[in-house]
Amino acid sequence: MNVKKALVIGVVFAFLIMGFVAMQRAMPEAKEDRIYKALKVYSPYKLEKRIGGLSIVNTQTGEKEKPDAAEVLLRLDELDKQWGKKHLKVSGNEVLVLGENNQTIVRIFIKNEKERAFLHNFFGI
Repeated sequence: MNVKKALVIGVVFAFLIMGFVAMQRAMPEAKEDRIYKALKVYSPYKLEKRIGGLSIVNTQTGEKEKPDAAEVLLRLDELDKQWGKKHLKVSGNEVLVLGENNQTIVRIFIKNEKERAFLHNFFGI
């Protein structure tokens, strides 16, 4: 194998590795489906399609954020975590979703330790 072929193969391999690393960074955290879907209903942050990609809308205030396409899901996770620290509380085997005046809106049962660990790791509660 001559030097030119080795250089071309090396460059292609380097781009593949860089692409893989970039994709890994852009991936949001893994979530526990059942509990996350139940809590997501009460989160004020929703994704909205637009021509240039996706935007994040706060349904309570109407504010829109337009992060880069690679950062949309990461920013949505960040906003959900901030909301969860203020509006979620674990009480025994239940997660309480609290309103603006600390009134309980709904109670969601925690089925197993995996869901409890997800709540602790993702929302910090």
